[in-house]
Amino acid sequence: MKKILAVILLIVLLLAGSYYAFIYYVPYSEGVRSGELIKISRKGVLVKTWEGEISQGISGAQIFQFSIQDNQKEAIHDLQKLQGRYVKVTYKERYGKFFWLGDTKYFVTKVEEENSPHFGGSRSSDNEK
Repeated sequence: MKKILAVILLIVLLLAGSYYAFIYYVPYSEGVRSGELIKISRKGVLVKTWEGEISQGISGAQIFQFSIQDNQKEAIHDLQKLQGRYVKVTYKERYGKFFWLGDTKYFVTKVEEENSPHFGGSRSSDNEK
């Protein structure tokens, strides 16, 4: 009886590990989105995760919500620095999500400041001169 329970437990652990590895390492899609960075925050009660939002329209009707993993320190720093500006983010979309990684299936890996199409193609830093 103990041997059967051990085999069942091993199978369950292997299935759970395989599911986690698939969700974590196999991206559903990869892409780039642009818009005004309207939010970047670290939130959560037991597990803190980095979350952000990009407005992809003038009226803010289309919002792209994303997460950033803690190991993406450069992306987190760039997002904090570019708050309120027009940015282009490179992301990976996963098949699912785990609460300890983030609130969304979209994970930003790279951030660049972009020219805004709404304000004559000028960057926010160009206006400060």
